[in-house]
Amino acid sequence: MTTTTPPAPVPTPTPTPTPYRVTPARVLRAEWHKLWTLRSTWTSLILTVVLTLGTGLIIAYAYTPGDATELDSVLMVLIGMQFSQIILGVLGILATAGEHSTGLVRSTMTAVPRRLPVLWSKAGIVAAVAFTTVLLTNFLTFSLAQTFLTGTDQATSLGDPGVVTALVGNAAGLALLGVTALAIGSMVRSVPAAIGVLITTVMVLPEILAMLPYDVMDDISRHFPAKALEALTQADPAAGSASPGAALLALALWAAAGLGAAGLLLRRRDV
Repeated sequence: MTTTTPPAPVPTPTPTPTPYRVTPARVLRAEWHKLWTLRSTWTSLILTVVLTLGTGLIIAYAYTPGDATELDSVLMVLIGMQFSQIILGVLGILATAGEHSTGLVRSTMTAVPRRLPVLWSKAGIVAAVAFTTVLLTNFLTFSLAQTFLTGTDQATSLGDPGVVTALVGNAAGLALLGVTALAIGSMVRSVPAAIGVLITTVMVLPEILAMLPYDVMDDISRHFPAKALEALTQADPAAGSASPGAALLALALWAAAGLGAAGLLLRRRDV
């Protein structure tokens, strides 16, 4: 009797694992989660809302007709942006320089060897978060402040010329300022030093230039971030200030120049 040996089973080939691909969407999602897991993000945004809203309501409540007849009505209730520009600037700095101080940047750049997508993603997320937060806060602050200003020379409404443009322009300007601060943080790589550079650029240097006895210096100072932001926040631009279009362009150029320099250094320097 002949015994038939069954054929040996054919081994099933093991599928080759698909290599992990770094895509812009994945980098953007990673940076989004990274930003929202930081306590400093929530603190900065809450402070922005509270200080803008609180300052605007206090000023509107305490306003007496004739106190600020030359001050733009939108600029008056959004004067809390003096705090917001520093707070959102620090938020932008922490998004980049903060990673260098903790050493997290090594893991980030190992996961994304091309590096630049990380910078663009951080800038886009900070700009979007800042713009949305400030825009909603601006409309809320303006609407509530007008309940105290009804019947005064500062009474106005969203339908008046230039009001909505000023509210949106302020949000766009602060978002661009946050991106500029993010670029400074990426270049300097130190949170305290980057904050020092930001305050000098935003608040100190324009005032020094404006004091110099040269007309060209006065013109230059108007296009520094703080002065341009102030021009964007006026429904009726004051004489001597930059036009809203020029102010927005100046802030966009500051952000673009900062990101360009930060991107160049990011590609050339070691992590």
